Amino acid sequence: MSGFDILVKGGTLPDGTVADIGIKGEAIVAIAPRLEGTAGTTVDAAGNLVASPFVDPHFHMDATLSYGLPRINASGTLLEGIALWGELKPLLTHEAVKQRALRYCDWAVSMGLLAIRTHVDVCDDRLLAVEALLEVQKEVAPYLDLQLVAFPQDGFYRSATARQNTLRALDLGVDVVGGIPHFERTMADGTRSVTELCEIAEKRGLMVDMHCDETDDPLSRHIEQLAYETQRLGLSGRVAGSHLSSMHSMDNYYVSKLLPLIAEAGVSAIPNPLINIVIQGRHDTYPKRRGMTRVPEMIAAGIRVGFGQDCVLDPWYPLGTADMLDVAFMGLHVGQMTSPADMAHCFDMVTGVNAAIMGLDHLGLEVGKRASLVVLDAGSSVEAIRLRPDRLCVISRGKIVAEKQKRVTTLTLDGRPDSVERRL
Repeated sequence: MSGFDILVKGGTLPDGTVADIGIKGEAIVAIAPRLEGTAGTTVDAAGNLVASPFVDPHFHMDATLSYGLPRINASGTLLEGIALWGELKPLLTHEAVKQRALRYCDWAVSMGLLAIRTHVDVCDDRLLAVEALLEVQKEVAPYLDLQLVAFPQDGFYRSATARQNTLRALDLGVDVVGGIPHFERTMADGTRSVTELCEIAEKRGLMVDMHCDETDDPLSRHIEQLAYETQRLGLSGRVAGSHLSSMHSMDNYYVSKLLPLIAEAGVSAIPNPLINIVIQGRHDTYPKRRGMTRVPEMIAAGIRVGFGQDCVLDPWYPLGTADMLDVAFMGLHVGQMTSPADMAHCFDMVTGVNAAIMGLDHLGLEVGKRASLVVLDAGSSVEAIRLRPDRLCVISRGKIVAEKQKRVTTLTLDGRPDSVERRL
């Protein structure tokens, strides 16, 4: 085959094979051990890892890069973070939200992160952040898939106008129905909110992604209701439960019943390792709970589990680099997933599994899929998690959107490291 727009030569794929990838327009048109033909641009991967793009299925873009506004979360707790966000919301402007989001999207693309699902708070009657992120969604569409979740941060019933604002946001074109049942006034209200929100999604043909049981309380069991409604309403494959932190503290016998129900319903799970390990267990002395849900056990039960970033430089988290390998690195440690197979799966969780959770069937290293991929300065997926290396080349929709010189370290005659750079 000849006449490629881009030819990626000699890349190591996540399965360990070495192959060339031919791209025409926005599609991958050929993958083979050796491709012949001309190309408008040739990328010499030189044995480095070539992977499908990173995908983040859980983020809060309306709050990102706002760290320190109007103050810092002194306790580091989830509840103070929510209170702090409540102080910041009246101060938000359309332009500030939009510009911070666009800066983050640029940062994400440079890290090979080409698809993000962001929750956007609908409890501001202005729907200012909703409108700003809808504009961002259109502007970044040529190079980044951005899904928006209508998220009633202050409670679907607990906040007086949250229900009507959720519907307004969906009418404006927000993609996914969200919720936060554990933040309602009572467990019963939380259960009712799961039911109504799932019914809204079913009527509108939308997906569901619900903050569910983000708490250390082992009696917070709204994931059970979410699994039930998913099955009752025929939403299998369209529903995700995010965080599921309470499962870390639940009775083991109850969990042995719960996991098969989640798997049977086809509900996906999205823990957020960086944030769960920081936010949860704040009320503990010692032993101190880790807070992340039971990832290996869920995978073993046949549940689709992906890792999310959740926060970067916002009221809940003072760190973050838009690097999904940081997320996989933390998830691997907290979940004690250190076998070679488990480590490789953690890489898949922040690429292919997350894409599947978001319904992004067009992503993947296969002929006919969208030509979106990343070349990393590593030899394998496990090495990529270990090193969190540079992204040498990022291709989105058949166009190179980011490049970086590869740094090669040699030794001088006196034994000191001497760094030189070469073009990929």
